[in-house]
Amino acid sequence: MSAISQTTKERILIIEDEDEIATLIQHNFEREGFAVSVVSDGDSAPAAIRDQHPDLVLLDLMLPGLSGLDICRIVKSDDETKSIPIIMLTAKGEESDIVAGLELGADDYISKPFSPRVLLARAHACLRRAKIVVPDKEQVITVGALMIHPGRHVASVDEQPVDLTLTEFRILHLLARKPGWVFTRYQIVDSVHGENHPVTDRSVDVQIVSLRRKLGESGALIETVRGVGYRFSN
Repeated sequence: MSAISQTTKERILIIEDEDEIATLIQHNFEREGFAVSVVSDGDSAPAAIRDQHPDLVLLDLMLPGLSGLDICRIVKSDDETKSIPIIMLTAKGEESDIVAGLELGADDYISKPFSPRVLLARAHACLRRAKIVVPDKEQVITVGALMIHPGRHVASVDEQPVDLTLTEFRILHLLARKPGWVFTRYQIVDSVHGENHPVTDRSVDVQIVSLRRKLGESGALIETVRGVGYRFSN
C-alpha cells in the first residue's frame, strides 16, 4: 500500500448498477485504504449522499430510476451536498451527457471501459482539488509573474499593469480563484452576466484569446479543455 493510501481516510460512494463494475471499483479503492459503500439504483442515491456525505461520489450516468444527470442536478443544487466532488462514469458516445454533467457541476468523468489505476489517479486528483482553499474574493492572487488584485481590479505581469477590460478581468479572476477547476462557457457567462460588458458563450472564446495575448507568457496559465471550457493551471 502506498504512503498516500496509508493516511487516506476518505469515503467513496459508488453509484453503479452493474455488479461486476461496482465490485471491481470497490475492491481497488478499499485496497488503497478508502472506506467504500455502494448504491445500485438512482432513486436511493440522493438520500445516500445526504446521509453519508462522502468525500467523493463515483456516479454512473445510466441507472435504473433517477439518471446520473438527475442525481448530479440534485446534489449540486443542495447547499449541504454541492461541495461533494463527483466523477461521472460514462459509456462511449455519451459526449452530450458528459458536457451536461460538467455544466451541472460534476468535477470529472471517465469512460467505460476504464483502467482501475486511471480511475484511482483521477479520484486522488479530484480529492486534492476539493481540499484547495478557495481564496477570498478580495485576496490578492499571485501565480508566477502574474498578480491579480481584485479589490483594485488590477492585474499585472512582472509588476507591469495589464490593460484589461472589466469583462476580461472578471473572467481572469473567476478562473484564477479556483485553479484546476474546469469552467464551462456558460458558467463563465453567468459570472459576468448583467454587467456593462455583456458576454455570450461564443464570445467567451474571443475574450480568452484576448486575455492570453495581453498576459503574454502568463497567458499559458489559461488552459482550454476541449469540448468543455477553460481552467486556470495549478
